[in-house]
Amino acid sequence: MNKTAFSLVGCFIFFCGAYFSEAQTREVITLKKQWKFNKGQHPEASKIEFDDSNWQNVTVPHDWAIYGPFDKEVDKQTVAITQNGETIATEKTGRTGALPYIGEGWYRTAFSLTNFDDNKKVLLLFEGAMAEPEVFLNSKKVGEWKYGYSYFYFDVTPYINGKDQNTLAVKLTNIGKSSRWYPGAGLYRNVRVIVKDKVSFEQWSTFITTPSISIDEAKVNIKTNAFGTDLKLVTEIYDKDGHKINAKETENIINNEFEQNLKINRPQLWSPETPYLYTAVLKLFKGTVLKDEITQRFGIRTIDYSPDTGFSLNGKTRKFKGVCLHHDLGPIGTAVNKSALRRQLSILKDMGCDAIRSAHNMPSLEQLELCDEMGFMFLAESFDEWKKPKVENGYNRFFDAYAEKDVVNLVRATRNHPSIIMWSSGNEVPDQWGSEGVKRAKWLQDIFHREDPTRPVTVGMDQVKAVMASGFGAIMDVPGLNYRVHLYEEAYEHFPQGFLLGSETASTVSSRGIYKFPVEIASMKTYPDLQSSSYDLEYCSWSNLPDDDFELQDDKPWVIGEFVWTGFDYLGEPTPYDDAWPSRSSYFGINDLAGLPKDRFYLYRSRWNTEVETLHILPHWNWEGREGEVTPVFVYTNYNSAELFLNGKSLGVQTKNLKTNQNRYRLMWMDVKYESGTLKVVALDDDGNPAAEKEIKTSGKPYKLVLDSNVKRLKANGEDLAFITVSAVDINGIPCPTATNQLNFEVSGNGRFRAACNGDPTSLEPFHLPTMKLFSGKLVVLVQSTENVGNITLTVTGKHLEKGQLTINSEKQIP
Repeated sequence: MNKTAFSLVGCFIFFCGAYFSEAQTREVITLKKQWKFNKGQHPEASKIEFDDSNWQNVTVPHDWAIYGPFDKEVDKQTVAITQNGETIATEKTGRTGALPYIGEGWYRTAFSLTNFDDNKKVLLLFEGAMAEPEVFLNSKKVGEWKYGYSYFYFDVTPYINGKDQNTLAVKLTNIGKSSRWYPGAGLYRNVRVIVKDKVSFEQWSTFITTPSISIDEAKVNIKTNAFGTDLKLVTEIYDKDGHKINAKETENIINNEFEQNLKINRPQLWSPETPYLYTAVLKLFKGTVLKDEITQRFGIRTIDYSPDTGFSLNGKTRKFKGVCLHHDLGPIGTAVNKSALRRQLSILKDMGCDAIRSAHNMPSLEQLELCDEMGFMFLAESFDEWKKPKVENGYNRFFDAYAEKDVVNLVRATRNHPSIIMWSSGNEVPDQWGSEGVKRAKWLQDIFHREDPTRPVTVGMDQVKAVMASGFGAIMDVPGLNYRVHLYEEAYEHFPQGFLLGSETASTVSSRGIYKFPVEIASMKTYPDLQSSSYDLEYCSWSNLPDDDFELQDDKPWVIGEFVWTGFDYLGEPTPYDDAWPSRSSYFGINDLAGLPKDRFYLYRSRWNTEVETLHILPHWNWEGREGEVTPVFVYTNYNSAELFLNGKSLGVQTKNLKTNQNRYRLMWMDVKYESGTLKVVALDDDGNPAAEKEIKTSGKPYKLVLDSNVKRLKANGEDLAFITVSAVDINGIPCPTATNQLNFEVSGNGRFRAACNGDPTSLEPFHLPTMKLFSGKLVVLVQSTENVGNITLTVTGKHLEKGQLTINSEKQIP
């Protein structure tokens, strides 16, 4: 296989929406409502006659643990975290989020199939179940899986009760010391029933590629498997506006596989800037009878990795401006929600991010669908652990029996997404040491290649010396380095590929709106309040500052990009406070757990989104008691120079330069002495003329609450979310950056309160209760639609504060 040249066209098999029927040939039912749930051991819960009337009513996707309470005893571990360079075991209390995910939980529901007959086949599809699911249908066990992040399905046709009611029961088991972060718990992704003819397309068998692409035309190759004889495949291709642009009929079938080649004239190429998607409709006939039909979206684009040009998309060299994302969605936990994912991606798009790494797990299908639509390249990761354990009860228990099956399901379920540009078979696996690890790496990479020969494979490698010595790094299609910036040059000289990827970078830590003095570069710095400074100069023992990675991107053409750890804070891994309670979530995020941008957001935006203006001042300017003390001021901007003014007095012009990495990418006034008032920065163009300005002011006491929603209307589907930012301002409307008032939330009309989050990694307030303290003057309230149209009003109150109120509309259809 050519290790440096890969090209791909992607497609997506629709599994979205609650119910849909394709030409009456198949039905896909998403089992969302009327689930019963109970946490605990229930040996008889698989039986049809089991009485679950006292169980909790829930909707799926569902995360049973996100409702708390936070408890330091949950998964308390005495361990040395080797990934953090620790050699002495200490007590860890918030490593997995301190939420009650450990234990056994049962889900039960019932469904009927009105169109079932002897000619039908029924599949039961799970897109993720945490963890070790055992599945029972009508009192009989139909199968089990182990990996909580994997997609899997069973043919349950023999277990169906005809057109009568069918009882589905799922047992899930989470054990301690099985994760390094908050894994969530429950049926946290969708469960679907697929009813189709026995003469039908095989699940996840369709694969669309483009063997050749030019300005004038693209050759589209379609392979798909089907069950039956005397079959005919008719394929129709539509552009994004729904116009049919080509069609083809094929009767030749070899070993149950169809293959077609179609032409698209003047193809529109998929990219982050122009995420153009086509639609293919595949119809399966037996004789003249339509037996099955599937609709798929796909995009046309080429990818290439070579020592000459690094990474290229559609023939143009570019570098990944990527972030890593864990799978939890902050205050709603791991339960997948498309509007929450869309909001995350919209924030990252504004920052200029163009790539996502799913770390360290298989992504949700909703996330991939949105990346196709919104334009994000995707590095789809599989495992955090292979045969050798990181945590006692991790994936190492299942590797031998399940690794190949899990990789096959990952690739076949998602390989047609144009957003996916690379696979990852692992992250910082201890198997990096020794010859056995090299063999495992090659074995996994060969499976990826067998299932998808169009994309390369990487591993996030942190033991750089070891992978150079063992040959582990040399066999990878793309050598990915996690941190270790001081070893980039040596690795580049040692590895044969001719390029390197920053598969995980920075791990800078900060708390939104919190600033510490003196301002200095520090590793593993801790403070009594268990926060990290938002001057963005603090990092971890194994990691570095953003500026160090920027230098490599700018100065080394063989560094093909980076994936920053992380785009958003996540539950668990509260480094550098792993052994300090009540820290229970990470400090790594460019955005906090509520999705509010930290200062670091603007540092990346000033570099990545140069099409728009960025001009951001830090810190805030409320420092009563620091009068006359040195309070450095940083400015993050896409301009090279700026002049700073304090209460109208110039504090001088700063210009980006090569003195240090920080001077190269930030403007810093290190000797500013605090006095209350107005701090203003005037950005200068390359000729020294004023181009833009920004100011911040010292505020008075909190006076009222201001509300701002990320959307103005919701879909009346019972799932859509609005994220409403609540800010405290003084009587003159100036934000109060240190406000910590306790607030209360009330939702009226055709919506409901879903959750709240303030981004404080030490807060023990439950997300699902309608009260929470402000953190650094802000928090976010999540409001969810019902299935009724009409107005939804959020009212926020706090003692001695003028209330805030905001109304949004809920509609059946949003254009």
